[in-house]
Amino acid sequence: MDSITRTDLQELVEKDGKWHISLYMPTHRAGRDQQQGPIRMKNLMNEAEKKLMEFGVRRPEVDEMMRPAEELLLDRDFWQHQGDGLAAFLADDGFSKFHRLPGHFDELAVVSNSFYVKPLLPLLNENKDFYVLALSVNKVKLFRGSRDSFQEVELKDMPTSMEEALQIEDLQKNLGFHTDTQNTVGGTGGERPAIFYGQGVDDNKKDDIQRYFQIVNDGLARQFQDTSVPMVIAGVDYLHPLFRNTSSYRNLLDEGIIGNPDRQDGKELHDQAWKIVEPLFQKNQQEALDRFAELHGQQRGLASSDLEPVVRAAVGGRVETLIVPLGIQRWGRYDPETDSVRVDSEPTPWNDDLLNFAAAQTLLNAGNVYAVPQEQLPPQTEIAAIYRYAI
Repeated sequence: MDSITRTDLQELVEKDGKWHISLYMPTHRAGRDQQQGPIRMKNLMNEAEKKLMEFGVRRPEVDEMMRPAEELLLDRDFWQHQGDGLAAFLADDGFSKFHRLPGHFDELAVVSNSFYVKPLLPLLNENKDFYVLALSVNKVKLFRGSRDSFQEVELKDMPTSMEEALQIEDLQKNLGFHTDTQNTVGGTGGERPAIFYGQGVDDNKKDDIQRYFQIVNDGLARQFQDTSVPMVIAGVDYLHPLFRNTSSYRNLLDEGIIGNPDRQDGKELHDQAWKIVEPLFQKNQQEALDRFAELHGQQRGLASSDLEPVVRAAVGGRVETLIVPLGIQRWGRYDPETDSVRVDSEPTPWNDDLLNFAAAQTLLNAGNVYAVPQEQLPPQTEIAAIYRYAI
């Protein structure tokens, strides 16, 4: 299964060419319903072909554009390994991309001058990164994850167990060094037995664990350039407060995963961590809606729900945050020569969905974009923009 990143979206929105086909459809991970995939795809392809022919594109050109999708219909292995939704992109220069994604899509075929990326935006906003620090006295592991991925991060120049950490500390003390000034680890010494502590850990053992966690924290501090990425601790309950008392990581989340991570596989850790961080990522979207509601209607010119000026502001890089509705199109055309916007009643060979266009331009100019169900926007609002400065 694939994931969608900001780089993926940027590739799509920057794609040049006259004709762009965007296809979205639901898929199934397993079972007999998987067989519907090629049928749904073929129906969407037929719909796109019909639109192209109505726009005056010749049959040979249509067939050439559709060739990658036709070949995909025959790929049995592809259809047997699906996510919850499929997004397909085809252009008149031979470009093609197919993304098997964890998001559900309604069936949709759009033929326009640019790719239709709006249905992908919820996945982009949910697919932010987080860390899981799996702690036990016998092992330390660090994972970097997102909604769609979860991979172990190599820990460099630091001990990864309490036994190793305390041996290194003993060696450094004997040599007159201090753990917080060393950038490398190593050394030898008498082996300590494997360490198992439970609820009744005494003060001496707590002191050992605290020293161990200080060494772990120092090692992690040398690795992280960005400590704003949320981090979730995974470990038995009594280790959580001991590590929190030591940690200098800025965005260490209050809620953690309780249990011995040595007995959990990556999928279990990923699933439990995502339940913790998902509401945090959704909170950013709600904060954007609340901020727009606060600014809209004020005389400071910091927010707007008027489509035409918002489109112009998005092109000019003046939109900090844009919120657009899913499942709705507003067709029209932006003229860069006159910096003007024309709104049409229906799609033509020469226009785009202006909501999608504004979202793409905001992304290109490093703004934040959220695509939400229509009912989450204020009444009678089809677009919501927060500007970087008053307009």
